Amino acid sequence: MGWFGWDDVGVQVISASDVAWIEPFAGVAPHAFSRLVAQLREAGVDKGRGRPWKLGLEDRVLLVAAYWRTNLTLRQLAPLFGVSKSAAGRMIADLGPRLALTRRAVPGSEAVLIVDGTLVPTRDRTIAASSKNYRYSTNHQVVIDADTRLVVAVGRPLPGNRNDCKAWTESGVAAQVDGHTVIADGGYQGTGLLIPHRRKPGQDLPAWKEEHNASHRRVRARVEHTFARLKTWKILRDCRLRGTGVQHAMTGIAHLYNLDTELA
Repeated sequence: MGWFGWDDVGVQVISASDVAWIEPFAGVAPHAFSRLVAQLREAGVDKGRGRPWKLGLEDRVLLVAAYWRTNLTLRQLAPLFGVSKSAAGRMIADLGPRLALTRRAVPGSEAVLIVDGTLVPTRDRTIAASSKNYRYSTNHQVVIDADTRLVVAVGRPLPGNRNDCKAWTESGVAAQVDGHTVIADGGYQGTGLLIPHRRKPGQDLPAWKEEHNASHRRVRARVEHTFARLKTWKILRDCRLRGTGVQHAMTGIAHLYNLDTELA
């Protein structure tokens, strides 16, 4: 078969049947991709009635992941999978929400969580706002487990000019992790989260507070490392999707990231 599969008219196309394409296009290892497809089958995703899809479930999942991973336009992506632009769009609209991160069992009360917001440049100005990155963006609050670095919760997107103090509660993540110890940066002042000690005007912090702040920075850096991993899916650097599309992309990518991290 080589690196490509073949469509019904003999044109070479990308297919999940060749595992060599899974990691570069989906961003996860083949065994994590297989776990994702198995989860979808268990949920009955492939049991719908009506006209059958041209691609099997594995190839449809790979197409959606490749769309998020490469941020190619549908006109560019569809020929790679041997389908039309409109068919590729329907597959993304159908599977995108189904790939979203399911509600994870929140770690025990002894677990330490980390929250931070990240900006996703978004073309849909009805949900975005001009932000500190000088682009129209959405603010996504993401909570991770400080120990495993798995994503625990992703808030609903808010306009990018919303500060993190408000976004913490308005995005819904605060309610999802209520009762847990949560670390945050200084932008979350007044939220009750663990933030760095602040220096008063004209005063220096005592040595023990400086040590606490240094330890705090080292732990909190883990959420920044998670953002760096998530944004290897290029759609989070310039999202063209409208409406709930940016939320589906963020939660779907978090799901892919978690599977790959758990099975690494």
